[in-house]
Amino acid sequence: DNNARHGDFDKWCRLLEKLPAITPDSSDISDSVTVTNNDVTGYQKAQIQGLLKQFMPWRKGPYSIHGVEIDTEWRSDWKWDRLAGAIAPLHERLVLDVGCGSGYHCFRMQAAGARAVLGVDPYPLFHQQFLAVQKYLQLPGVLHLPMALEDLPAPVRVFDTVFSMGVLYHHRSPFEHLRQLQQWLRPGGELVLETLVIDGDADCTLVPEDRYARMRNVWFIPSCAAAEKWLRRSGFENIRIVDVNTTSTTEQRSTEWMPFESLAAALDPADANLTVEGYPAPKRAVILANAR
Repeated sequence: DNNARHGDFDKWCRLLEKLPAITPDSSDISDSVTVTNNDVTGYQKAQIQGLLKQFMPWRKGPYSIHGVEIDTEWRSDWKWDRLAGAIAPLHERLVLDVGCGSGYHCFRMQAAGARAVLGVDPYPLFHQQFLAVQKYLQLPGVLHLPMALEDLPAPVRVFDTVFSMGVLYHHRSPFEHLRQLQQWLRPGGELVLETLVIDGDADCTLVPEDRYARMRNVWFIPSCAAAEKWLRRSGFENIRIVDVNTTSTTEQRSTEWMPFESLAAALDPADANLTVEGYPAPKRAVILANAR
């Protein structure tokens, strides 16, 4: 268990227990992730804010918890808006979200009608953030495991839709990651792949020398055409690119809830089309494919 091995695990457990128990009057996960109770006092709101801030940095969101606005590093709702109309309807589908962070998109997936959503992410803090949000949302049908995909038991081809967003380029072997995703999808099931891409033809892939946009763990950034080829080699068909978007410093930025350096610090101050290392600035594609 990644949680139990983390030095802050006991502290996080105490913080979760201290969060005041408040039953929601209403919640909205269809256009945002918001939970409200009209009887929450100013003291309770301050208490919730002070405790949730101890789970920083908050990277995926935003969330609105009883009037506490968690302004996360990423406007993950913008990413959802770009892909939600293109994917196969999630109604009654079993969904797996790989690298789900605090589970923001898992909640949006359930709102879109998924029968059940399993989110996996190996970072213990993100699991604790999920538990904190779920304490107030109290939504059945969404499960979060603090594990990497490769740490799960042997794959079973049961999921109707598998999401891998912001994960592929962190793997030393992109083919291994794509093959693992394919092995969790039922035949004909849909992969929703969101990844960094560069401009170029099917033979074009960027391998950063050291860091990319100040990130150490970026190994391969394909062109869209190269990503399509990788998917075909990994057991996918019906591959289509539904969105390509240059990441802006309004979509990914430092906030009160994520006060560390963000995208702006990773771009060349003289040319926002380049990273500080001289590579093309982050551009992301959403690619859909079906498992053979």
